This record gives sequence, structure tokens and C-alpha cells, in this order.
Amino acid sequence: MARYVYMLNSVYPASHIRMHKSEDNKFMYLFIALQPLKSGFEYCRPVVVVDGADLSGAYKGTFISASTLDGAGHILPIAYGVVDSENDNSWTWFFENFRIAFGKRDSICVVSDHHESIIKAVSVVYPNVPRLACIWNLWKNVCTNFRKSKDRLSDIYYAMAKTYHKDEFDFLWNQVGKIDKRVKSYLEDSGFEKWARVYAPVNRGRMMTSDIADCINDKLKLARDLRIIECLEQARKLFGKWNYKNRERALYANTSLGSRFEGILQLNTSKSTRLEFSASSIYVYSVYNEGRKYRVCLDRRTCSYGRFQLDKITCEHAIAVLKSKHVVDMKPYCSEFYYSETLRKTYEESIFPMPDNKD
Repeated sequence: MARYVYMLNSVYPASHIRMHKSEDNKFMYLFIALQPLKSGFEYCRPVVVVDGADLSGAYKGTFISASTLDGAGHILPIAYGVVDSENDNSWTWFFENFRIAFGKRDSICVVSDHHESIIKAVSVVYPNVPRLACIWNLWKNVCTNFRKSKDRLSDIYYAMAKTYHKDEFDFLWNQVGKIDKRVKSYLEDSGFEKWARVYAPVNRGRMMTSDIADCINDKLKLARDLRIIECLEQARKLFGKWNYKNRERALYANTSLGSRFEGILQLNTSKSTRLEFSASSIYVYSVYNEGRKYRVCLDRRTCSYGRFQLDKITCEHAIAVLKSKHVVDMKPYCSEFYYSETLRKTYEESIFPMPDNKD
């Protein structure tokens, strides 16, 4: 293992790679943050999704990872490694190294399942960083504890978790109480700020679940049967493959935003057709949509519905106003995280292959 760490440091000298052994010199933990992935994270929203998956080979440890989404909606792994198991010490060690490798960014948050060790580790290493819940994992717990109500409440729960508007949340919340007060109490005790986007203390964007971490674990399912170094090599090769593919997409993109968010902007543009509005000032407008009035403030990039400032993409209400002003390019009203040039910077550094063992 020490030799593998040495080789990684030789190929990626600016990376943060650390190994921890027990008092009797036995391997326990390994943390890897390769420089190309570290630099790429600087151009992504600071939402970090963490998760672990058991190894099934000779070494019965756990593969753990931290990842995010780039400006096109593709998975960007940013750190990974192996620990003995998911426990308080291992997750605390992982986050301590994550803090050293990446420092602390403004408005950063951690999204995970309800693993107690993750919750404790985040509170210890990042006491001022919110740990937000994977809404799918929370709902799975509801289904386990309150089976009779799960079918009637499923759509309501996900609508509550994803809504941008507190009035809509409150309406749905009252529906939950009418169907099952036990579920209402359980979700309230879980903390609205943990699972409801509209109450989140920081902007978690569209990362409401830990699915991207589950995707990494699924892609490495066969690799987790291998010896630990071979498993880590398969992970590095997978991330290198994604890095190359996403760089190619970014270099030859002919849209102003990354693919996923360009699609959202186009959908919002189609929804803006025939919306009525009235001006209160040069920047403030009232927009009428399906019997409701929304307040759009162009200079602050806000809409009373909430989607404009949370998605950081021009919503249909703002687009209706901007089109009346003969504004064609909506890009300046979207987050720079989604820009094609930001995507190119995300994948500016390549993940190079490792040398042959004999070399």
C-alpha cells in the first residue's frame, strides 16, 4: 500500500493522499484527493455528497467517496478512499483530510444518508457546515416505520421536499397531517432544514439525494470484489474516463450553459410564453401565472416563487419580463457555475495513467 501511495504522489504531486496505520503497523485508512479532481471542484457548486459501500474481496473494508455535480449535471468525484468500516473514527479521519485538501468554501454543505457516524464527523470537523439529508433515504425510513400511509404520502412528501415556495410547502404539510399525524411528527422531528429545499440553510441546488454517490458505488460493484489496490485502480481509471469524456463534451459544446441546465433554461423559456406582467419600476415587476402573482426583481436576480434564486437559472417569470425588454441572451442571469467556459476549467487538468508496476 505504501508503494501505491508513493506512485500516486509521483504521478499527481499536488494531490492530497494520506494513509493511516494502527499502532501495530496494520493498514486502516487511505484518503485520495487527486489534483485534477481537486482543481475541478473549485468550479462547481459547494455541495458535497458522501457515502460508503462495503468491499467484498479479501479485505473487508469500506470504499468511501465524496462527489458533486459539475455545471452540466455530470458526476464529479472529488475524493475517495478505503477505511476499515463506517464508524466515528474513520469518517472523522476522512473529513479531517477533506478539510486539509479542500479547505472551507462559503455556503458549503454535506449531503448524506442518516448514518450516525457521518452526522457526528461533520459536526466535529465542520461544526458550522450543515449536514443535509438525502430525501430518498429519509422517505425509506418513513416507509419502514409507517407502511400504511406510504402510498398516499409519497407524492406529497417529494413535492414538499423539492418545492421552492413556502406557501406551497405549508399547503402540502397540512395534507400530511390529515393523512397521518405520526408521519408529520416524524418529519418535523427530522428538521425541515435537513430535507426541505425551501428551508435549507444554504443553497443545495438540485442535489436532493445521495444518488450520485450510489452511482459511483454501483459502477465499482465488480471492482469491490478485487484486492484493495486493484479496486482503487479501477476507481481511478473510472474517474479518469469520466474526466476525459466530460472534457471532450465541454470543449465541443455549442451551448452557453452545460447540457442539463441549458435544457432547464429552454424549458423555462417555453413556459414564459403568454405570461402577463406589469412594471413597478425599471427592475421590479409583477408577473401573473395561473391566477397567482409573482414579484420579480431583475437587479437582485430574485423571484417570489423562489426558483430564480435557488436554481440560479432564469425562471419563466423573469424570462417573460426580459423578453419584453428585448433581452435575448439569458446567460448573464444564470450562475457562472453553469457556463460552458466554467465547464472547460473544471476539466482543464487530465487524470494521467499510472506507470507499470515493473517501472
